[in-house]
Amino acid sequence: MDKAVFDKFRTLIFSTSGISLSEQKEALVSARIGKRMRALKMDKFESYLKVVEKDQTGEELKELLNAISTNVTHFFRENRHYDVMKGLIGKWSQEGKTRMRIWCAACSTGEEPYSIAMTALEVMNQKISLDIIASDISTKVLQVAKFGVYKDTDIQGIDESMLKKYFERGVGKADRLFRTKKQLRNMVTFHQINLSTPPYPIESGLDIIFCRNVMIYFDQNLRQILIQNFTKMLKKDGYLFVGMAESLSNLHKELARIEPSVYQKQ
Repeated sequence: MDKAVFDKFRTLIFSTSGISLSEQKEALVSARIGKRMRALKMDKFESYLKVVEKDQTGEELKELLNAISTNVTHFFRENRHYDVMKGLIGKWSQEGKTRMRIWCAACSTGEEPYSIAMTALEVMNQKISLDIIASDISTKVLQVAKFGVYKDTDIQGIDESMLKKYFERGVGKADRLFRTKKQLRNMVTFHQINLSTPPYPIESGLDIIFCRNVMIYFDQNLRQILIQNFTKMLKKDGYLFVGMAESLSNLHKELARIEPSVYQKQ
């Protein structure tokens, strides 16, 4: 890809999604855009760039962002977080809390919000109303998440007893597929949200926000904006979970580190 064209893609992607791509990402961008170009039977990056820029519907921009977005995930990823959340929900349940709201801010194909739902169901009493809001910038992964169907290789991190309790196995040719039961799907609502363009269409007063392994793709300024908005949206004493490789040092004074990658609003 010509450097000038790559720079234009970088600028467009950053301005519309907040994803900051270094010069070293040229090969990755070329490969991911190339898949979309082949689908459109195009062979020049310059031509595809013009298609994206001239498309007034915004649909091709969505396709571009779908191609660029990184969606690495699996059930109960960074398992320590679910142990912490289980303790919190169990405590709130014993205290008589009747409603909890959790936002999974980069849900990818749904493994994370469904893991949250399963964890909560194991410890909360039936009187509690739990709302899980799950969002992602990619419309493609949201379609997968809403349907809630996974291959046998995708569900390997799930305990056998929980698998039987919360999933239905396919039959016949679909016997290697597993679908989340309706109970789980009803707990989660999915929305397309671009984290680089606050304010977000979610009511404040959240108990927990999961935003893990996302900020590593943003520059420092956008990270600061993101944390400020998350802090406003959390309840007093609410919790923010970030990726194990991410740190909020010096990003916001109202958030206190409880343990690695877990912060509480003061």
